[in-house]
Amino acid sequence: MLFGSISYLNLLPFQLFLKRYIKNNAAKMSFRYKRAVPSQINKSLKRREVNAAFISSVASRNCTCTDLGIIAHKKVYSVLLLEGENREDPASATSNRLAKVLGLQGKVLIGDAALKYYLDGGEGIDLAEAWYNKTGLPFVFARLCYNKHGAEIEKLAREFAKAKVSIPQYILKREAKKRGITPKQLSWYLEHIYYKMDWKAKHSLKLFLRQSK
Repeated sequence: MLFGSISYLNLLPFQLFLKRYIKNNAAKMSFRYKRAVPSQINKSLKRREVNAAFISSVASRNCTCTDLGIIAHKKVYSVLLLEGENREDPASATSNRLAKVLGLQGKVLIGDAALKYYLDGGEGIDLAEAWYNKTGLPFVFARLCYNKHGAEIEKLAREFAKAKVSIPQYILKREAKKRGITPKQLSWYLEHIYYKMDWKAKHSLKLFLRQSK
């Protein structure tokens, strides 16, 4: 199985879970990874270059997906719209479309770079918060979708949804250092992300996809 992987901090708990899951699973040797930014992973899943991945929610419309997503209630801190001329983030698909749906103009900045910008005192509009202010709903940035190995992926998704993933201090320190932030800031950030799609998240996703046509 070829799994598309995005190296953003918001997927760190899932990546750790996946490594442990594979280690304890007979299918260990069948897992391989392709790493890229969200916009590239979207294309890879569509072309069947990967079998499963968290893809941008705006690209998931016609895909087979699990009940896992990357979801933020109110603020997300890693998807920002900065003041200035309109400029999309080439790594993004959903966030670029979200800014348009909200009728906002500026420069879209996503991922770890956006989080670092915020933590360093940078100012901008948090697009998850802007969506919440408009709809009263959380925002779904990505979904775990697949084109093959459905039973395995669905089982993996159910197991992750039930799991409580603890991140060892050495990993927190290592990943924080890579991004120029502190382990405490990393842990604080992850408190604002959740993954199990409840009814509000599903309703929000339907609303966004309808408005983004």
